[in-house]
Amino acid sequence: MTQQATPTRPAPRSRIRRVLPLLITAWLVLEIWLLVLVGSWLGGFAVLLLLIAGGVIGGSLIKRAGMKALSAAIEQSKNPQSQQPQTGTSMTVLAGLLLIIPGFLSDLVALSLLFPPTRALWRAAGRRVADKALRSTSTVGADPFADAMRLQEQMRIHRPDGKVIQGEVVEPGAGPRGPQGPDTTYRPPITG
Repeated sequence: MTQQATPTRPAPRSRIRRVLPLLITAWLVLEIWLLVLVGSWLGGFAVLLLLIAGGVIGGSLIKRAGMKALSAAIEQSKNPQSQQPQTGTSMTVLAGLLLIIPGFLSDLVALSLLFPPTRALWRAAGRRVADKALRSTSTVGADPFADAMRLQEQMRIHRPDGKVIQGEVVEPGAGPRGPQGPDTTYRPPITG
């Protein structure tokens, strides 16, 4: 007598994983439709020049954002106590990538990421999504985005002044004067 394994149902996919392929397809269809529409209005050569210009501008935005982030990192390494303002490089890099992607809808979204009033709206929307993912009660493994946000939050220790510092949890009784006696293990000095 052979024993047959009962088939198990796969875990249900999250809502975003069900909707994302449809959104990408709709986005692509809309991009192609806009390219054809603008091409019939301006001409194919003008559309080609606009797409090339978008790619060149997007590349220069990414380069400029990278240089800005590098200079901020160098300044932070020279003076770790200094308060570095937000550089906004992630939004600029995303805008550059969207400009490089051929299409006019992606270019409009990229422009909205570059202007300060709409950039603030995008940032607020991103924070709401991240907060919702952090408060998510889904089981571990059901929503990869929520899992990533929870892991990122767990890996950070926040100080009251807003700075983020690295740290580790020390169990009670395992400190320098725990039940085993003084802790004599070597620890490298803390730098900057």
